[in-house]
Amino acid sequence: MTQPQSQDPASRRDFLKHSTLAAVGATVLSQVSTVHGAYAGGDDLIRVGLVGCGGRGSGAAAQALSTAGNVKLVAMGDAFADRIKSSIGAIQSEGGEKVVSRMDVPAERQFVGFDAYQKVIDAGVDLVILATPPGFRPVHFEAAVKAGKHVFMEKPVAVDAPGVRQVLAAAAESKKKNLAVGVGLQRHHQEAYIETIKRLQDGMIGDIHTTRAYWNDRGVWVIPRQPGMTEMTYQMRNWYYFNWLCGDHICEQHIHNLDVINWLKNGYPVRAFGMGGRQVRTDKKFGEIFDHHAVEFEYADGSRLFSQCRHIEGCWSSVSEHAQGSKGSSDISAGIIRVNGQPEWRFQLPKGTRARNPYQTEHDDLFASIRAGKPINEAEYGALSSMTSILGRMATYSGKQVEWSEALASEISLQPKSYDFDATAPTLPNAEGWYTIAVPGSTKVV
Repeated sequence: MTQPQSQDPASRRDFLKHSTLAAVGATVLSQVSTVHGAYAGGDDLIRVGLVGCGGRGSGAAAQALSTAGNVKLVAMGDAFADRIKSSIGAIQSEGGEKVVSRMDVPAERQFVGFDAYQKVIDAGVDLVILATPPGFRPVHFEAAVKAGKHVFMEKPVAVDAPGVRQVLAAAAESKKKNLAVGVGLQRHHQEAYIETIKRLQDGMIGDIHTTRAYWNDRGVWVIPRQPGMTEMTYQMRNWYYFNWLCGDHICEQHIHNLDVINWLKNGYPVRAFGMGGRQVRTDKKFGEIFDHHAVEFEYADGSRLFSQCRHIEGCWSSVSEHAQGSKGSSDISAGIIRVNGQPEWRFQLPKGTRARNPYQTEHDDLFASIRAGKPINEAEYGALSSMTSILGRMATYSGKQVEWSEALASEISLQPKSYDFDATAPTLPNAEGWYTIAVPGSTKVV
């Protein structure tokens, strides 16, 4: 059966100051600039609420409960009741006895449904972990900031330009309120990346003119459609395959690699062009996303990032980032720098030390910053790296060169008009069960 093809309704610092900050004014938040203390109960206990009880949310909760100091998980919320139950077991299993002793989530603080996020926020928590499918992140983050809560949110933090602008506005408000915000781009907390990028930024391989980034690997799970499922329920269970929830795998996974290059360049692309499609993963069960993307990003200094991400079995796999400069090259992900005519430099930990788990370290750093009264805030670069991955999707879906400024200003929202299991999903299958797929050359993205 042939799948129907139709349109998908789908830098530098100076540049960002003008284009990005101008865009964020569209969303208005509470103008209150003070926040009641870091801890709701007036003691040293940090009360945590979890919104989104899947695998990553469960892992993040276990890591939060493994940080130093007095911390307790006191509320959980998810669209599905079964996810809360499985998450409790997963957190206990992953964290061990110490984590189990830090869990206090009775039935009355287990919230189910699309409004569960607000109930968790209102349950007396100090910090909320946002780990639902990323399409919900802008709404949830805005609500948490409005309520004066510290936040850890998984990446990406949005799936479309209106969502990015909403997060940027909330990020500005979170800084006014002196809130801590962590974003799950854990390479920023990984020793090898930190040291390697510092050396590259200090000029170890000269002027960097070319970078490469890859997330080429196998695909992910599919949840079969069950009798009686509403379309919204089916898409929520299979959130990875629908752009209003996931943003395509270039956003959900490849953001990690794109973010590393943005970090290295200390800026964001000014434009992108590329190609992609569905070569192998063509069954209707795979929703509307592509199985491969290849994007060329251009930065303000003229340097280029060549990017690939792919979900196809049996192919070359790589999750890595690389840089080429006037004096040498670097495999950033491996902590290797090669300077022409000199011995290879490799990142090595001090003798007698072990590498820290960056997933744990990002929580250690976040909670320590709260306790020290010097909250870190990663919301802005989380939003702009999310926008980088969205820009890449725009380029592959449209087949056109897309400017950053136009992409960020786009008014095309992928979100539904209402959040309810009986509501109409933003994308619907035809009578034969096929979803619309982007058509390069005709799909509108800005």
